[in-house]
Formats: sequence, structure tokens, C-alpha cells
Amino acid sequence: MAVGGQGVGDANAIPVVAVVGATAAGKTGLSLDLAERLGGEVVNTDAMQLYRGMDIGTAKLPLGERRGIPHHLLDLLEVTEPATVAEYQRLARTTIADLRGRGCTPVLVGGSALYTRAVLDRFDFPGTDPTVRERLERELEEHGVRPLFERLRQADPVAAGRIEPDNGRRIVRALEVIEITGAPFSARLPVQEYVDPHSIQIGVDIDRETLDARILQRVEEMFDAGFVAEVESLLDEGLARSRTAATAIGYREVAEHLAGVLTLPEAKRRTAVKTRQFARRQDAWFRKDPRVVWVWFDDPGRVDKAIEAIEAVEAVGQA
Repeated sequence: MAVGGQGVGDANAIPVVAVVGATAAGKTGLSLDLAERLGGEVVNTDAMQLYRGMDIGTAKLPLGERRGIPHHLLDLLEVTEPATVAEYQRLARTTIADLRGRGCTPVLVGGSALYTRAVLDRFDFPGTDPTVRERLERELEEHGVRPLFERLRQADPVAAGRIEPDNGRRIVRALEVIEITGAPFSARLPVQEYVDPHSIQIGVDIDRETLDARILQRVEEMFDAGFVAEVESLLDEGLARSRTAATAIGYREVAEHLAGVLTLPEAKRRTAVKTRQFARRQDAWFRKDPRVVWVWFDDPGRVDKAIEAIEAVEAVGQA
């Protein structure tokens, strides 16, 4: 096989592979298959899997199920620490360069589409202004997310259309960038241009009915595996004070259950509904990217088809 196992001198020709698609579509399994075939290692692109202790609710693959394949950028942060796209981009690109320098194919996988794009595409981050950020965060705390989102919608409707209306942290960041740069935040969003042309995205395609059933099954398995106890432990560690980790799907719902706001069945139902909504957004995000090579989730030949597409990228790099 041509791909994988290149010498250090060929590092720049080693493709950067990203497995993308909706939550519960089967990205993890395909990433492991590809890493095995390519002689590669896995790089996490899920924002919430950066956190130590956030295991069950993020579907973090247990060590014993990783097939002996090294996994990178997992368990880096305490739940009280913020995760930023800019810092993740720096860490991920450094990790990828190290892997390729060792003749190893990086296989990116995870549920955070923006994180994947931040690694693969041209995406530069403006600086920050602590005074502006603090003022906006204070407004968020005092008045809630709706007034800030409306302000963003008026100032930059394109950015508002790409940010979830309840994602206070990203709305604050967008407004901060607009204020300190005088330019739309949307102008800073990634463009569909790989920073390294030897990159490829393999998308896992799946029908909606099957995906919804798999999401329901995953949620049931999460709760059966001790998800409530995991959230309870993380609350003791400061989860509720987090600007990032506390926004993870399921964790907020279980926290409300533990506070007596939701019954356990309600927490399960809301977790499933929000996960389905998130999966729809993920799918829509990647469907808009014509560079994604799609393989059907249960196609027996999906690994071979993905390898064929990856080899084509490598061939271009070696031409």
C-alpha cells in the first residue's frame, strides 16, 4: 500500500485525514480502521473530549477499545478551564506536524466541525481585548444570551446564522471581534481552502432513520453506564462554573435533573432531542463542503473506498 509508512523526508507528502459526519454515524470505527491500514495515529477533534472526566457523555473511546492505536489531544483540561479554538488549532497542528515528521499518518476524528475546519482550513484568529471580553461576559451573565444574539444578528447576520442562538460563549467572542476589529466576525470564519493541500475529509453517510435510532440507543447506554454519577462528580469539581464544558449536550440536562428541575426520563429525552438536533447541524455543515468524500456507514467496502481517495491525495503530493 502506498499510503502510510513514509520516511521522515516525505513528511510533507503524508496526507492529513479527517473522518467527519454526524454524531453516532460511525466515525470512530472508521477512524480506527483507517489508522490501522495507514499506520496512523488518531487526533481528537471533539472539543468536549479535551476534558478529563467527561468520558461517558462525550462517547470518549475507552483505552481498551483503541486497538493499541495512540490517541492524541484527549484529557488535556480540567472542566473549569476554557477550551478555545485558537489554542486547539495550535496544539493540533503541532501534533500533526510531529506525526508526519515520524512518518505517521494523522487521522482526525471528533464531533466538533469548527475544530476540524480550524485545523484543516485557512483560519486566522484575531487577538482578544480583556476589557471588552469582560464587559460582554458580564452582560451575558446579567441579561442572558438573547439580547446579545439579537445584537449580533443586527451587526453580522451571516455570523448569527452560523452560531447557535444559545451559545453564549461564541456570541460573546463574535461581538468582541466585531468591536475590536471593526469588521464582521463572519469575515474571520474559515474558508474552504486547505492550509495543506495534502488533506482529505472522509464523510460517514447514514440515513436519518437509522441515525436517530442509534442516537436513542447511545443515550440509553450512556445513562446505563453511569452518566448521572459522572455529571455529579464533575459538578463537585466545578462543572457548573465552566464557560465551555458545562455547555456539552447531556451534561446540562443531567445537572438540571440533579438539581430537581428535570425528572430522569425528561433529562434522557432532552439529551436525545438535542443530540439529534446537533447531528442535523453537523450533517448540514459537512454537506456544504464539496471536498468531502462520502462513504456509506455500513458499506463493507467503505474502508477500501476511503483508502482509494486518500491514495489519490498522496499521489498528487508525490507528483
